[in-house]
Amino acid sequence: METLGNWYLETVRFLPLLGTLAVATVVIGFLNWYLRRRWRDQPDAQFRFQLIMLSVTLAAVLALIIALPIDDTLRGQLLSLIGILLSAAIALSSTTFIGNIMAGIMLKAVKSARPGDFVTIGDLTGRVTEMDLLHTQVQTEFRDLVTVPNLYMVTHPLHVVRASGTIINTEVSLGYDIHHRQVSEVLLEAAAATGLKDGVVHVRELGDFAVTYRVAGLLEEVQSLISARAKLRKAVLDALHAADIEIVSPNFMNTRPISDRQRFIPASGQREPPATEPEKQVESIAFDIAEEAASVEELRKAIDAVDAELSAQGEGLSEAKRNSLEARKARLLEEVEVAEKRRAAKDDKG
Repeated sequence: METLGNWYLETVRFLPLLGTLAVATVVIGFLNWYLRRRWRDQPDAQFRFQLIMLSVTLAAVLALIIALPIDDTLRGQLLSLIGILLSAAIALSSTTFIGNIMAGIMLKAVKSARPGDFVTIGDLTGRVTEMDLLHTQVQTEFRDLVTVPNLYMVTHPLHVVRASGTIINTEVSLGYDIHHRQVSEVLLEAAAATGLKDGVVHVRELGDFAVTYRVAGLLEEVQSLISARAKLRKAVLDALHAADIEIVSPNFMNTRPISDRQRFIPASGQREPPATEPEKQVESIAFDIAEEAASVEELRKAIDAVDAELSAQGEGLSEAKRNSLEARKARLLEEVEVAEKRRAAKDDKG
């Protein structure tokens, strides 16, 4: 009888711990099932899912320690130990898993870049396709997908091309026998032919044998950044040749016997495609996944705008207006689902 009583007392002591363990298991299991089901068609929600599950798991561990059938002194020591371990992990995580998590939270909070943006991190240039809790995925101009740890993103200068436009430029070296005013006029014509606004020409260097010029201008359609740079270089060549300016320095030498009137300018237009044939942009091939990510991001911004309008108007919104906004939101959600499936299909094909 005494043994039965002791067993009963021990069981009662562990009831709070067992109850807490059961509740924590149910809560974590339910959240895992519910959030995965709710966000299964939203790959960009993976960040929120990981953060929520991490926080809930940490809270469950603390609750279990509090529910342990031990005296308050030992419980306080265990909680202090957990605090010391967390502090040590954060302090020593500059190049570890937790460091990437903290860097991912920082990137989300600062919002310096988003999917679809042109970025340069260190020697890497491309467009962002995905921003996760631990890493950021960038698609290069060669169509490759590069995974960059978030810690690398926040410890290196991050250059983001503004959606409203960016300055593109190219340089060319010409001889001292050509006046800089003539060169400026020709290079500005090349910038205008490329479709750049507010073109400007700078003298970059006075070398021993040549003068280095830089022509630059504002490109508003940043989606065609790579093609625009190539187009600007071709326009500079065409403009200089059309102005009868040789792109050679005074120390240019050729062992072939040539006439004094020989000009080193190629014949124009012999191999040019017909005027009606559109020029194929490399961006449509190189940044296919990034384009999908950018379109999804724009759709999500439109959905947020509809939700904000619904919340702002509240009960004062007419039935017709509310139905119109709800229908628009439904259409946008369908477009997001289609775009996500299209991007997933491209990812599977590699």
